[in-house]
Amino acid sequence: MSNVAVRKALIGKCRGEYEVVHDAPIPDLQPDQMLCKTKAVALNPADAKTIDNSPSPGIGGYDFSGTVVQVGSSVTRFKPGDEVFGFVHGLNADNRDSGAFTDHVIATAELCCKMPASLTSNQACTMALALGTVGYAMFKQLGLAMPGSKGGERPEYALVAGGNTSSGRMAIQLLRLSGIKPIVTCSINANAVMNDLGAFQTFDYRSSTCGREIKNLTRNTLVHALDCVTSVDTMAMCFEAIGAKGGKYVALEAPPTQVKYIRRDITVDWVQALSLFGKPVKLEGVYGRPASPLDRQFAAYLYQEAEKWTEQGLIRGPDFQLGKDGLEGIRDGIDHVRKGQVQGYKLVYPIA
Repeated sequence: MSNVAVRKALIGKCRGEYEVVHDAPIPDLQPDQMLCKTKAVALNPADAKTIDNSPSPGIGGYDFSGTVVQVGSSVTRFKPGDEVFGFVHGLNADNRDSGAFTDHVIATAELCCKMPASLTSNQACTMALALGTVGYAMFKQLGLAMPGSKGGERPEYALVAGGNTSSGRMAIQLLRLSGIKPIVTCSINANAVMNDLGAFQTFDYRSSTCGREIKNLTRNTLVHALDCVTSVDTMAMCFEAIGAKGGKYVALEAPPTQVKYIRRDITVDWVQALSLFGKPVKLEGVYGRPASPLDRQFAAYLYQEAEKWTEQGLIRGPDFQLGKDGLEGIRDGIDHVRKGQVQGYKLVYPIA
């Protein structure tokens, strides 16, 4: 049992603003949860978007790494002392105790992985949200075959728009593991990194002929596109690249309606990764979701498989830079993310 009663945390204060508190409670664990002493947290665009648009007085943050202190009664994959990384629901309006920005994280065990000795806590904390988001997009919504699985589609190619984002980098690696050739759009400065991750071919996203060039390379047969940027331009490019028989387009944000209906032969969807917890997502507008037990089942399987991939060194996280001042410094980091000043890497904050 843990003898920690309260914790330091960064919580939502009001729209656009977090505050540090030193007496956030640690409630009794639910059977599927575990308490972890935090080692590091990573920032994501959602940390700025959620506090700016759907603030909650809960603990912020989605990505963490740490050491298991205590496990709930139904947790069997982990034990106290295990080093882990995971995805938690930050600024959760329905459960203010979840969230990564604290010195003791309450995590859903099924959305965590054991941390292999080959990874540092700073590296590991960058991975779990991208794994969940991209895994959900590719293996559920696009219907692609998961690595090692006999089910799902296994086409020759799949398109990743925005390959140099953290989600894009994860998508490239997972496609390669599935035996699918990743076609990637990025800036020309990122070509070497994309190729190292496993890109089959890269294209300059700034080129007005990008979509047409991809269509030519794939012989007008491309079916699957993952848009990790989700702008009018990237959606239009994906639509142009998809072949004559139509296909599937999945975005990481609600896609722009200006393009959505240009091609009726393309199925359009987008990812709400918070659905992986299997509980209602109580956010405003299109971001809300009803509870989905099937999404939770998928998440449990995905993170168990991802644990094997990380142990074998088959996937790795994005580049990162270390932030300063622990929990107190995160607010400045989120402001940099908000202003678009963090590109091609994640900000990571070690937590003492």
